[in-house]
Amino acid sequence: MQRKISQICAILWLLYAGNGTATAQSDDPLLGNPLLESPGGQQHSDQRKARGILRARDQAVMSSELAGRIIEMPYTDGQAFKKDAVLVRFDCSAYQAQLNAAQAAVRAAREELNHKKQLASFNSVGRFEVTLAEARQAQAQAEAKVYQVQVRRCTVNAPFDGQVVQREVQPHESVAGGTPLLDIVDNRTLEVQLLVPSNWLGWLHPGQRFEFVPDETGQPLAVEVKRLGARIDESSQTLLLIGTLSQDTAGLLAGMSGSARFLEAP
Repeated sequence: MQRKISQICAILWLLYAGNGTATAQSDDPLLGNPLLESPGGQQHSDQRKARGILRARDQAVMSSELAGRIIEMPYTDGQAFKKDAVLVRFDCSAYQAQLNAAQAAVRAAREELNHKKQLASFNSVGRFEVTLAEARQAQAQAEAKVYQVQVRRCTVNAPFDGQVVQREVQPHESVAGGTPLLDIVDNRTLEVQLLVPSNWLGWLHPGQRFEFVPDETGQPLAVEVKRLGARIDESSQTLLLIGTLSQDTAGLLAGMSGSARFLEAP
């Protein structure tokens, strides 16, 4: 019986030793590594990759410069517009009335000044009266300019060709000064923005080319480094990189994200 037990223990030890050897061989990092076995594996390891996003150079949130009621918003979400098109129009009747009154005051002050000058030519009034009339005319003109500015602010015009991203308010609503009205963007002025490791500074430079593939389209885009950020983020040790597209941006939209690949190894 003792001999059989010894034989069983010997067999179990041999099996255990064989499994350990197989495990050691399978865990060897130099065995079964497709990167080392593939002829192009070393090139792939030399590529530098980073995630990025498409952003528009021309984009803005248009806000109200005065308090009033909106009477017209010709463009809604997704619609395109031309530069100087009226995006929002306010009810301007009160401001227009104030402007009319101010312009009437300017005419009255001008007539008074002319009358004072005529009297002064006959020595009927002194120089003080003429100077006072000139000051009243200047004051009336300044007030009229204030109301002219307010009337111009009754319409919000497009600063560039673009599209409406989103309406923040709706027609017939009354808003306060500074209220956001429209979010607009020009998708023809897209740039690629990346956050790259700061240790890339040793070989990155403006004019360098790289490839950017948006996730939404899967089509590679040729991009050129335009400029680098002015400061490294201390917490993430990353640097902003901005690249320009060297082709038509038709079909691309601001906000698309993707992967950038620098084909040239440092």
